Amino acid sequence: MPEAESGGIFERKTIDIAGVKLEIHEAGAGPTLLYLHAGGGFRPSHPAMPLLAKNYRVIAPSHPGFGRSSLPNWMNSVDDYAHVYLELLQRLNLSDVLLIGASIGGWTAAELATKSTARLSRLVLIGAPGIKVGPRDKLDIPDVFAMAPAEFENRLFHNPEKYHPDFSNMSDEELSIVARNRQTLALIAWEPYLHNPKLKHRLQMIDIPTMMIRGTHDGLISNEYAQAYANLIPGCVYAEIPEAGHAPDIEQATGIVETLTQWMEN
Repeated sequence: MPEAESGGIFERKTIDIAGVKLEIHEAGAGPTLLYLHAGGGFRPSHPAMPLLAKNYRVIAPSHPGFGRSSLPNWMNSVDDYAHVYLELLQRLNLSDVLLIGASIGGWTAAELATKSTARLSRLVLIGAPGIKVGPRDKLDIPDVFAMAPAEFENRLFHNPEKYHPDFSNMSDEELSIVARNRQTLALIAWEPYLHNPKLKHRLQMIDIPTMMIRGTHDGLISNEYAQAYANLIPGCVYAEIPEAGHAPDIEQATGIVETLTQWMEN
């Protein structure tokens, strides 16, 4: 793995896998936790990561087309991402992995788990899209690509003022990554909008303990949607995190970790 460097608690590396130069952040020691990030990309300053790295070896890749990961011209779906991460699990010879995915990372994790759970121990989906619940002519999830930035932030966070991005203090590279992340999100999630029509019929194949988590103030994923999603996964446990929007792992990092710990112990 060349190109190693430090970033916060993380060591950043690049690995060539499945035709992708995949950026990987790694920290901590212990059982392996694979974290698949949301549509805004992965930031080493993610508040839940130091808490998780106390007890886990945390591996957090940047999806193809996000961060500094390359995007092959044939890759255009979340399903493609799932195959990349299946190969990553095999290449690194990982086993008994706790797989956590947030938002589109949760969708990716669900797709992966329907294909194989051989290297996984448990699955956690946080504010995950990926299925169609309502009628064909009505969006289950508000159109994030048509929203004004202020509305999007209000739907994303319970306390948006605290997490408003300060673009004026970002470097040119950071601004370029923000733009590229959004462009890639549109590529993989626009058509069909934030779902795979086949996924809901495959969720019954997930055969490991699974938890679905939603922030109580999530303005993108409704309670009804998340409950319907959870009900399609055998034995899935459903939990809500108070005082959090679509990103409870960011807004309520301690609460998320406590919820996971209680679930794991039980």
